[in-house]
Amino acid sequence: MGDRLKGKVALITGGTSGIGEATAELFVLEGAQVVISGRSNDKGSAIAQRLGDNAAYVHADVTQEEDIKASVDATLEHFGRLDVLFNNAGAPVRTTLDSISQEQIEQGVHLLLSSVMLGIRYAVEPMKANGGGSIINNSSIAGLRYRQGDLLYSAIKAAVTHYSKLAGVELGPHGIRVNVISPGAIATPIFWGGSERANTLTAEENARKMSKLQGNLANATPLPMSGMAVDIAEAALYLASEAGRFVNCHDLVVDGGRTSLFNESVHPS
Repeated sequence: MGDRLKGKVALITGGTSGIGEATAELFVLEGAQVVISGRSNDKGSAIAQRLGDNAAYVHADVTQEEDIKASVDATLEHFGRLDVLFNNAGAPVRTTLDSISQEQIEQGVHLLLSSVMLGIRYAVEPMKANGGGSIINNSSIAGLRYRQGDLLYSAIKAAVTHYSKLAGVELGPHGIRVNVISPGAIATPIFWGGSERANTLTAEENARKMSKLQGNLANATPLPMSGMAVDIAEAALYLASEAGRFVNCHDLVVDGGRTSLFNESVHPS
C-alpha cells in the first residue's frame, strides 16, 4: 500500500468494470478515497464493499446531466471534497459512413463527449474550492489514427482530446490540470460485449475469452504483449498524483507503440 494519493478524493465514472474498476482499486491502494459511479448496482456495490471504507458507489448514467451532477454531489457528501475526476465511462459506438443516423450521432455524443464536458463543468467549483485538482479524460488512439475504431467513435474521441486541452488552458490558472489518456487496444470485456455481457458468462468462459484476446492483441503492437486495464490505471495514477503536477493539456498515449506502426501486424505467425 502506497500514499501517492493520500488525502485526495477521486470520482471515477464507469468504475464498475475494466479500466474504471482497476483504477479505483489502485487509487484506494495509494491512499485515496474513491467514489465509483456506474450503471451496474450489484457490481458497483460489491466493488465498494471489497475496497472498504475508503470507497463508495453511486448509480449514474453519464448520458444524463442530472446523474453527472448527482455523482459530484455524492462525492462531496461522502468525503467532503473532490480532487480528482476520471471521466472514464464509455462504450463502443458502431456505425458506418453510409448508414450513420442522427440517433447514433446523438447517442455517441451524449455517451462519450457530453459526459466529459459536463463532468468537467460540475467538477470545476469543488476543485477551485480546494485550490486545484486533476481532471483526466479517457480518450483513445482512435482519435489519432485511422482504423483504430469506428468512424463516429474516432471522431468523438478526437473531440474529447481537443476539448481537454482547451479546458486545461482555461483551468490551469486555477490550479486545475486537465489531461487525456489515449489507450490502445486494452484487454477488457468490452471486446466481447462489455460488463453486461461478461456478467452473463461463467468465470471460466470469461477467462477463456480474456486469454484469447490477450494473445490476439499481443500481435498488434511492437511490444509482444497485451495492454491491460492496470496499465491505464497506472497512467491515471501518475496524472492524478503530485508526480504529474506539471503535466497539463497532455495526451498520454498508452498503446505499446501501436500508433507508430504502418501496418497492423508486427508479429506474424
